[in-house]
Amino acid sequence: MTRKSPCEEKTTHQVQKFWDKRPCNIRHSPQEIGTKLYFDEVESRKYFVEPHIQRFAQFSRWKDKKVLEIGCGIGTDTMNFARSGAKVTAVELSGKSLEIARRRAEVFGLENRIDFYPGDAEKLSQFVPQEPYDLIYSFGVIQHTPHPERVLEQIRYYAKPGGEIKIMVYNHRSYKVLWIILKYGKGRFWKTRDIVAENSEAATGSPVSYTFSRKKIKRLLEQQGFEVTELWVDHIFPYHVRDYVKYEYVKVWWIRLLPDSVFRWLERRFGWHICVTARVPEAACASRP
Repeated sequence: MTRKSPCEEKTTHQVQKFWDKRPCNIRHSPQEIGTKLYFDEVESRKYFVEPHIQRFAQFSRWKDKKVLEIGCGIGTDTMNFARSGAKVTAVELSGKSLEIARRRAEVFGLENRIDFYPGDAEKLSQFVPQEPYDLIYSFGVIQHTPHPERVLEQIRYYAKPGGEIKIMVYNHRSYKVLWIILKYGKGRFWKTRDIVAENSEAATGSPVSYTFSRKKIKRLLEQQGFEVTELWVDHIFPYHVRDYVKYEYVKVWWIRLLPDSVFRWLERRFGWHICVTARVPEAACASRP
C-alpha cells in the first residue's frame, strides 16, 4: 500500500484555519484594512514584486467573458478581472479572506460583476452552479489543498470547449526550495517535502504546500484531458525579508551584483512559480451529473 504524504493527511479544515489566521497578502499595506487606500497599496505592492501575474492573467483579454477563479484570497486578481469587464465567479476556502474580498468589491463598486462562493475547491461541483466558463484561473492555490488532483477533476465540469485554464503552482526545482532547505532545513534534503511545506509562506506552518515539477503539473492536466499550450517559470524574490516587512526594497547582495539579463535568465529556469496555460478541447468537458 502506498504511504500517504504528510500533506495528504492534512484536512481542509486545517488549511482553512491557517489562511483565516493570516490571509495571503493581508500585510501588503499598513493602512486600515478595508479602505480604498489599503486595497490600492496591496495591489500596487503585489504587482510590483510579482509583475508576471499581469502577463499571465491577461486581464483585458476577458472582457465580456466568464471567469471562474479558484482561490480568490482577498481579491486582488478578482478585481482586475471584473474591472476589465469580465463576469467573475470567485471561490475561496478562507472565510476571513472572502470577507475582505467582498468588502473590496463594495469599495470599488464591482459587486454586480462578481459572485462569491465560500467552500472547498476539491468539492466545487457541490456548491457552485455548473456552467461553462471561458477562463478557469487559479494562481498559487491548488498546491495548498490536500489533494490537488481532485480540484483538477472538478474543474472539468466548468470547462468550456475552446476555453482556457491558467494555473500557477510552486516549482520544486527552484531557488526558493534550495534556500529553504539550506536556511531552515540545515541541508536535510531528504526532508525537503516537510521543510518546504512548513516554510513556504510568509507565515510559517502552512499545513499543505506542495511543489511540482514541470512534467508533473503538465501530466496532471493532461490526465484530465486538457492540452497544455504554454508553460513557463518565473519569480525569484530579490529583496531582504527584514527590510521588505518594513515596506523597504533592498535587494540581496548577490542579486545586486547581477545584470538584469542574468537575473531574468535565472528566474526563467529556477523561479518559484510555474505558470501553466491549458486549452480545453471538447473531449475534456465532463458531462454534468
